[in-house]
Amino acid sequence: MLQKMRATEDQVVEDDTGFQDDEESFFQDIDLLQKHGINVADIKKMKSVGICTVKGIQMTTRKALCNIKGLSEAKVEKIKEAAGKILNVGFQTAFEYSAKRKQVFHITTGSQEFDKLLGGGIESMAITEAFGEFRTGKTQLSHTLCVTAQLPGEDGYSGGKIIFIDTENTFRPDRLRDIAERFNVDHDAVLDNVLYARAYTSEHQMELLDFVAAKFHEEGGVFKLLIIDSIMALFRVDFSGRGELAERQQKLAQMLSRLQKISEEYNVAVFITNQMTADPGAGMTFQADPKKPIGGHILAHASTTRISLRKGRGEMRIAKIFDSPDMPENEATFAISAGGVTDAKE
Repeated sequence: MLQKMRATEDQVVEDDTGFQDDEESFFQDIDLLQKHGINVADIKKMKSVGICTVKGIQMTTRKALCNIKGLSEAKVEKIKEAAGKILNVGFQTAFEYSAKRKQVFHITTGSQEFDKLLGGGIESMAITEAFGEFRTGKTQLSHTLCVTAQLPGEDGYSGGKIIFIDTENTFRPDRLRDIAERFNVDHDAVLDNVLYARAYTSEHQMELLDFVAAKFHEEGGVFKLLIIDSIMALFRVDFSGRGELAERQQKLAQMLSRLQKISEEYNVAVFITNQMTADPGAGMTFQADPKKPIGGHILAHASTTRISLRKGRGEMRIAKIFDSPDMPENEATFAISAGGVTDAKE
């Protein structure tokens, strides 16, 4: 038996190094540009605005790069050219892309039913949005994910750290202790692995993403999940009335685009919660549910997977796939317990 154990241990070690290689090729540090004649001062300027990888340059427009203090158009062209040499800018076959998609991991929600609905859990390199009225379990799901993301999971998922951006002052560290209790993990260690920031305005929320990108880069492959609870609360406050709607949606679009890029650039899962609004026009069309998530089409298109949450009997909650590129529109029932999100007891 022991020998068998040893053999599997060796195997695990080997597999692990293979995974490391993937991680290495995943993060191509912006410092690589030095070999292509870009000077250190310019690289520092880009790092100061949260562009830390070669992929990050590819994801930034020339116009945005020119807005960085001290970068002229000629320099930007040179930087883009150098990045193009390092990265493959063109097309790849679906087969090659499917190999790259193997790096995608799933974080369990704490409920097997719910995981099945999502095809394994909250997916990395994607934005998963959960919306519902108050007390439908959005914040409880966020708290549960803070713990489950740290646990080693299926398909060689190693567990990792979490960044939590809180816009509604609903984050409770003690809640994490209760959930850690359920999974039999050390309370203090769990709390140590969650980086928390409270955002006060929509601008502050956007600025925090620069810090997030820098942190993900600094500790490459260590962070696995970014949670924003909730994405729209501050935009609702900072922009009011029809007159400011266009500007609000524009700012929101920039923020979501940034989130999508961060998730792809660093292979992390992004989980956001969202609020609901009453739809005054719904009465005319005889919709069953006259409420809809806020954020309009911009948020609807930006989220990779959208989950609608509603209340069931007692502690039961019902999750429904609202929109997903690869999962069918199904429903799953889960419960909220002292230990976070769990399977509903029939």
